[in-house]
Amino acid sequence: MAGAKAKKGNIISEEALAKYSSGLFNPIIDKCEGCERIVDVKKNKYCRTYPMPAAKWKNGICNFATHVKPEIITTTTKINPLKASKRAAGKK
Repeated sequence: MAGAKAKKGNIISEEALAKYSSGLFNPIIDKCEGCERIVDVKKNKYCRTYPMPAAKWKNGICNFATHVKPEIITTTTKINPLKASKRAAGKK
């Protein structure tokens, strides 16, 4: 993708400025703050990966977010001690 790196120092390329100013990209929402994919263009902040950031957060965590990690829920199952001892005895 041409112009994937929109910032070179503090100067924004003309191509990137046109892309974000055209109205194709929507400004970020408050949940996007802190993400590494944010680009500042004319006092507005845009996601350089996805044009509609609010839609990515609608169903939970945005999969492009670099500042949020998903919580992994693990469940422990109880094992019947009698069955466990029989299984252990059968493997010997």
